Amino acid sequence: MSSRITTPFGAESTAADVIDGVDLHGRHALVTGAASGLGLETARALASAGAEVTIATRRLDAAETAAKAIAESTGAATHALRLDLADPESVREVIALWSGPLQILVNNAGVMATPEERTPAGRELQFATNHLGHFQLALGLQQNLKDAGSARVVVLSSVGHTNGPVRFDDYDFTRDAYDPWLAYAQSKTANVLFAVEAAKRWKADGIAVNALNPGRIWNTGLGRHIETPPQSFDPSGTTGVSEKTVEQGAATSTLLAASPLVEGVTGKYFEDCQEAEPFTPGVRRGVADYAIDPENARRLWDLSLELMSTEALS
Repeated sequence: MSSRITTPFGAESTAADVIDGVDLHGRHALVTGAASGLGLETARALASAGAEVTIATRRLDAAETAAKAIAESTGAATHALRLDLADPESVREVIALWSGPLQILVNNAGVMATPEERTPAGRELQFATNHLGHFQLALGLQQNLKDAGSARVVVLSSVGHTNGPVRFDDYDFTRDAYDPWLAYAQSKTANVLFAVEAAKRWKADGIAVNALNPGRIWNTGLGRHIETPPQSFDPSGTTGVSEKTVEQGAATSTLLAASPLVEGVTGKYFEDCQEAEPFTPGVRRGVADYAIDPENARRLWDLSLELMSTEALS
């Protein structure tokens, strides 16, 4: 069995720490949901190393404001696109607009614990936004990633994935009562499973795909649907988990997107800038067995293709 991948960075490292000394000139990066929070900090870090960064968010004006701020602070070329991950047509428009190689794709955007809501196609909103939209985006840009020669796809998951697997028999909550946290857990498990399967399918194309848990960062837009974290998510003194700043929360994303320390690493799940240990019940960290199970990954890929095809025909 291969040894766990480690780096000199840890839970208190920031995106600026990780990107220090890295040269990304000549590389293009697309970061979803980067108008604020972790995405903005990740995009800023990549731009500070010379990458040409495109910010894709649901509100174009917010993307333009963020892109302008990053350009002014880093001197890097930045761009803004409108992207609504819950709308397949919006995803198709972004794919059609992209031209040329893409070295870095950061699937950062997400929603958490939303009230029950469905897309026009009937998909549960968190599954549609956090997984299906990013699945469609990555598949649509696969050739651009391949053309880059050595590309990286970074997928933001969460320790929340340990609260539940993908509900293959009721992923849209049409049979059981909707639970916002189970829906969130499912979508975050799907993020990890996507990385597992995409890494296998795209390795020959030179595309590395990894997922991560950024840590506990509550002061971002992701938590706008909750007043306080649920009790089950509140770490006790025995968990060794503490709340991070946005700068610290973006460190692992930045590491996987840009650091030479993880060159060639693919199909892994990271947290605190290290490959994660297996999940232990009662400890709010680690990766659940069902989230890295190859059969679950293959099954989700097939389901996602089916749902994407259905929506394309609707």
